[in-house]
Amino acid sequence: MSIRLRMRAAAVAGLVFCGFMMPSIAADTVTYGSGRNVFSLATGSPGELGLLRLLGEAFAEKEQASLRWIKAGTGQSLKLLREKQVDMVMVHAPGGEEKAVAEGWATQRTLIGSNEFYIVGLASDPAGIATAGNGAEAYRRIARSGARFVSRGDNSGTHQKEMQIWAAAGVKPEGAWYIVTRDFMTASLKRADAEGAYFMTDSSTWVAEKSNAPRLRILLRGDKALVNTYHALAASEGATPGRETALRFIRFVASEEGQRIIRDYGRERYGEALYNDAVYARRFVD
Repeated sequence: MSIRLRMRAAAVAGLVFCGFMMPSIAADTVTYGSGRNVFSLATGSPGELGLLRLLGEAFAEKEQASLRWIKAGTGQSLKLLREKQVDMVMVHAPGGEEKAVAEGWATQRTLIGSNEFYIVGLASDPAGIATAGNGAEAYRRIARSGARFVSRGDNSGTHQKEMQIWAAAGVKPEGAWYIVTRDFMTASLKRADAEGAYFMTDSSTWVAEKSNAPRLRILLRGDKALVNTYHALAASEGATPGRETALRFIRFVASEEGQRIIRDYGRERYGEALYNDAVYARRFVD
């Protein structure tokens, strides 16, 4: 066998081995810290927007830890936790979180912060949603008008919230006006800008990325149903090798130091914070 063929075989064997150890999460991971206490965490926007990096690096320095971030929306994050492929998640789907705890494959559910959803669109507002009283009425107007609407369509926390609002509006979204990206928040926001479409973005992404969506404006905000609470959850006891370190990370994020990082994140760069802390979020938790 030639050297090239041996190298190729070794690479394939390595991929098979990695696939055996972590079958679904080999592609999109980033590591923060270089300590011996390794743990894995799945989340979407908090990682995409850089908050997780600050939290992970501060924790890694204290605890000689290494945080492996797997980029995944809430639905996929919970799936990875259920399949024991990650030690913890940071997600925003209360119904799914409660179900996970009730079924026993998630533990230590801890409120860590919040943001909210905005419905954005062109300043011309072809569906007239700026005068709608709430998200459900805004969605009814969009559907009646046939104005373009972008959906992530990926079972993320954002997509789950979107579908709850369509249900409250009594609308089954379908047709050429309803554009499904199956992509993350920032990419979907940019697609909405390109299409001149409505989109429901989380406020954190909007603050950080609005310069990349110059055609869009906030048209509806302030509906309590659009408040977006984040919780951390860990795998069940003994389920994953890094669970104990993950539990320490959850306690760190809930501590005053972690909460200060959350409530200040983005303020210096954008002039406003991207997230609210758990104290603020608690008023919106049933």
